[in-house]
Amino acid sequence: MTTPRDLLLISLELTPRHPVERGDLSLALAAAEVIDLLGVEAVRLDGDRIVPGYLPGLSDRLLATAAESLVRDAPHETVDDWLWRRGRGLAEAYETVLEDEGLLTRQRHRGLPFRKGAAVPVDSPARWRAADRWAAQEPVLMALATALGYGAEPAEQAPGVVDEAVTTVLATVSDALQELAAVRQRRAIEEAAFENIWRGE
Repeated sequence: MTTPRDLLLISLELTPRHPVERGDLSLALAAAEVIDLLGVEAVRLDGDRIVPGYLPGLSDRLLATAAESLVRDAPHETVDDWLWRRGRGLAEAYETVLEDEGLLTRQRHRGLPFRKGAAVPVDSPARWRAADRWAAQEPVLMALATALGYGAEPAEQAPGVVDEAVTTVLATVSDALQELAAVRQRRAIEEAAFENIWRGE
């Protein structure tokens, strides 16, 4: 299993501190991909830019797709740019793959048999491994999950994470999540103001 898969499975099991939007999860999954690619030396960071290395034989097809989609021409892509580009629709992509592999199932809607329900992890070794990483408070998984809103409030720096490149990725995704939250808040204010105009308030 990979960190993005484990993060997705954990996110479906836990109750967040606040609602977690699909876009938030997609950004965090994209960050988890970079961290896993750093771990197998498929990439390295030059400052905040992702520099591709060799293409290892990755058994996970989504992680392999991530490696193949890296920008290979200088000056390369920043971590922030990667998160927004790769993260587009990534949560849905992971759910689809895990569902195809039999690791997720869909809850049935009462009275709406043709509508897909929420994704739920099935009892499987993949689910157990993700739960074990969470129970062991594995630093990277904990940092990504807490940034999303699961578990305790996120710390300024992820405890136990000493790798500078990983720390850079975690800081970047935290900033991206805050930026996305600010955009949503601004839109909500603008929509409320527009509705008030129409009501004559």
